[in-house]
Amino acid sequence: MNELRKYRFFFILFFGMILLTCINQTVGWKAFRLSGNSILNMMLLLPPVLIFVSLLDKWVEKETLIKYMGKKSGIYGTLFSFLLGAIAAGPLYVAFPMAVLFLKKGASIRYIVFFLGVWTTAKIPTAIYEFSSFGVKFSLIHIGFGLVFYYFLGIIFEKFYDRRQILKSEINEEISI
Repeated sequence: MNELRKYRFFFILFFGMILLTCINQTVGWKAFRLSGNSILNMMLLLPPVLIFVSLLDKWVEKETLIKYMGKKSGIYGTLFSFLLGAIAAGPLYVAFPMAVLFLKKGASIRYIVFFLGVWTTAKIPTAIYEFSSFGVKFSLIHIGFGLVFYYFLGIIFEKFYDRRQILKSEINEEISI
């Protein structure tokens, strides 16, 4: 029973989709197709990302990561986080395994939050699309405010959360699963 409780959200959504299909078949089947395509895309994208993160774990020494993204890395941490987030490709859920790896290797919370923010706001494919669709002025304002916001959000998170506390809660979740 405890095993089923972990998947209750999935079962609630699945039951909701079945109910939706009973009410309106066209919309229900469209929801099933869309969900299936999303799951398929994730299953095709996530394994290579996890392999890449595993290789990064072995290839990148902890001391190197601390040097470039640790608490005392200064401007290098900001630039390195910006570079990693800007050259990224793929949806945001791809960035989370990388962020956990950075956290385990000793990166500062500030730079991890900034890395995730750059990934969502200023990665090159997104910026190119934004410049062509919304214009230079809007895009520069959006990206500029976004980067400043995520940088200060990282500083705030660093004040309230400790790396060890986050890692400890993650380990406890892994054990309970």
